[in-house]
Amino acid sequence: MFQGRSFVKEIDFTPEELEYMIDFGIHLKKLKKKGIPHEYLKGQNICLLFEKTSTRTRAAFTVAANDLGAAPEFMGANDIQLGKKESVEDTAIVLGSMFDGIEFRGFSQEMVESLAKHSNVPVWNGLTDEWHPTQMIADFMTIKEKFGNLKGRKLVYCGDGRNNMANSLLITGTMLGVNVTIASPKSLFPEKEVIERAEAFGKQSGAKPVITEDIKSAVVNADVLYTDVWVSMGEEDKFEERVKLLKPYQINKELTDLVKGDYMILHCLPAFHDTETLYGKNIEEKFGIKEMEITDEVFRSEQAHQFEQAENRMHSIKAIMALTNGNLFIPKV
Repeated sequence: MFQGRSFVKEIDFTPEELEYMIDFGIHLKKLKKKGIPHEYLKGQNICLLFEKTSTRTRAAFTVAANDLGAAPEFMGANDIQLGKKESVEDTAIVLGSMFDGIEFRGFSQEMVESLAKHSNVPVWNGLTDEWHPTQMIADFMTIKEKFGNLKGRKLVYCGDGRNNMANSLLITGTMLGVNVTIASPKSLFPEKEVIERAEAFGKQSGAKPVITEDIKSAVVNADVLYTDVWVSMGEEDKFEERVKLLKPYQINKELTDLVKGDYMILHCLPAFHDTETLYGKNIEEKFGIKEMEITDEVFRSEQAHQFEQAENRMHSIKAIMALTNGNLFIPKV
């Protein structure tokens, strides 16, 4: 059922299959904490292709592969010639003949889908400009660990509503029965096609996707507040524009005070909550702000679960790799 399948976007799997991935990630996390081996990919070789740099994705895939008994091989932007000196198809055929699975993190969704089409091995999307499916399993795993269930929960994403994170949260959430609200400036609303697809999934799951400019009304009764960087990789020239547009959508104490009841805060990281980085110092010098999408106070609050979420990247990626490449016996989902 899972064996041999690629995971390049969320809709590659059914809602039931996505929830099975989440539950299996929780199970593998328990095994890891108890020191119980689970080498489902023993003897395999896994290729890690990175056009875009990463801390969590690279670390998660590397540790996950090692825990599963596989040998990961990292290939960075300077090591690969995808679409430059060698076509994606040719590269996919060669890598697929040498490796048992391929992870790709880069710009083009078309490229990761071409790798999956031609490699003849499972391909896992570590991030593209359109979608971030492996992140979704970690995110909803973190939510389920806290609340015990997903269906009927309310998640509010605050910020750039047309980036890969907003797209993935909107689609995955509605697939799983989570009421996802995108609170964003109108100029940064998700694409019409993404909204329509979410609405279609919502009709099946009972979830109600909402797109709004009104951040204050959006967060009322939220179970989860979620944010991401204001400027994605490759869009650095738009910093000034985004700072002006998104400052009202910052997750800060004033905003969290509007949330009643128990809730959690998530961020896929890195987060620009202070000036303890060269990047942060540069933004302060240019724009006079010390905090961007989330304030330091809120980032360090007891409601913030971003570091558990980051750890869950590894457990969830391990689940994805094992399910699609580990020849596991799985009852029909």
